[in-house]
Amino acid sequence: MPPMPHPESSSRPYHHGDLRAALLSAAERTLRQKGAGALSLRELARELGVSHAAPGRHFKDKQALLDALALTGFQRLAATMDAADDQAAPLEPRLTALARAYLGFTVDNPALLELMYTRKHDPDIPERLADAVARTKEPFFRIITDAQERGEIVPGDPERIALLAGAALHGVASFTATGHLPPETALTGVDELVHHLLHGLRPR
Repeated sequence: MPPMPHPESSSRPYHHGDLRAALLSAAERTLRQKGAGALSLRELARELGVSHAAPGRHFKDKQALLDALALTGFQRLAATMDAADDQAAPLEPRLTALARAYLGFTVDNPALLELMYTRKHDPDIPERLADAVARTKEPFFRIITDAQERGEIVPGDPERIALLAGAALHGVASFTATGHLPPETALTGVDELVHHLLHGLRPR
């Protein structure tokens, strides 16, 4: 009787492009469960039942894999925020929906978020990844410029205003990722946060 095929090898053939997606999916699972330090191309190959050299056709080393994970994270974040942005909505509910989408993504993906922002601030960041980072800033910038055109907020450099708003949200996301703020508290406090961003804390 011929030997049975290994359940993780010949029984799961990969076509062009499938292995890369499978590697990224497995890598993100490992990242979520064990952190970036546990990622290994060899271990991912073993998990997927392919030769240890197979991942090299898609990622030359672990750093290339980390960059690809960060890239997909920024792309997903941008798509999440774009989907939440109703350009016809008044400013406060519009910004609240965008903030909730951003914080929802960060609450669901804390390990990925940490990797994304680690790579974001690296001076050697690849151009494609830098473009993806810039893409995530567009929804905030769009809201600020629209609000300025409508006279809903003060004039000024829209990039700077968007940066300040984004910094406040990322601060909440960071507190949540590090356990200083429960995720439920962060999400339920979005309305108050946006209200204070738009109206300030001084009594009126």
